Amino acid sequence: MAARVWLITGCSSGFGLELVRAAAARGDVVVATMRNPSGFVMPEGMAGSVSVMAMDVTDEAQVKSVVDEVVRECGRIDVLVNNAGYGLIGSLEECSTEQIRRNIETNLMGPIHTMRAVLPVMRAQKSGHIINMSAAAAIENYAGFSVYGGAKYGLEGVSESVAAEVKPFGVRVMLVQPGPFRTDFIARSMDRAAGTIAEYQPTVGKFAAFLDGVNGKQPGDPAKAAALIVSLVDHERPPLRLALGKYAIGKVRRKQASVLRELEAWEAQGAATEF
Repeated sequence: MAARVWLITGCSSGFGLELVRAAAARGDVVVATMRNPSGFVMPEGMAGSVSVMAMDVTDEAQVKSVVDEVVRECGRIDVLVNNAGYGLIGSLEECSTEQIRRNIETNLMGPIHTMRAVLPVMRAQKSGHIINMSAAAAIENYAGFSVYGGAKYGLEGVSESVAAEVKPFGVRVMLVQPGPFRTDFIARSMDRAAGTIAEYQPTVGKFAAFLDGVNGKQPGDPAKAAALIVSLVDHERPPLRLALGKYAIGKVRRKQASVLRELEAWEAQGAATEF
């Protein structure tokens, strides 16, 4: 099986780092990117197949420059993984405009920048895989995740359309929806609202306390998730959406059942609006 060239964002820890390990273990060439690679520790035994580059996904010019350099050095890009991102907890009213803008720039505009830079390469190759890391918040959102979950919902909508646009070129798109996995997302990759409003404590405050309580006890194994994701690149028909872990799978079932119940309850009124 021929070695693929991977470009992965947000590789300093968590899913990104595990994907680097899994793809390199397969024998592939991996370009691991992150905003600041100075503290990155190369996985043992992988220095020959993994290269590290600085890339801020919110900097469109830098993204284009990195993609161009990878193509010059490797000749192609077979897999793009949009993993870079971080959470923002707080009600919409509590978060500052700057926090909201920065979070959307990273979680939604960042993947848009990387896809726009990589798609001409994959279109010319007539092949490629784009893997976008979504979230359980995009299955059904939580009080306190309006901005983060909203950005992930946006990523899902963009990805659905891109999947249809690039299918004729042999390019596939997959959205990954992880439940709670034992990464440092909560401890390290979570911004908090600039202010607090007492009235939101029973909802947003409760969710924030839940996240703090589950940190370090999440049931999901990121190494197993990475191994599955890498294996699906070889699958003839990978899914558009991949729910990871029993929590996310159950959440999809409950959400779909709820949507269907609501549709059936209001179907007659909605249908009666036609000429």
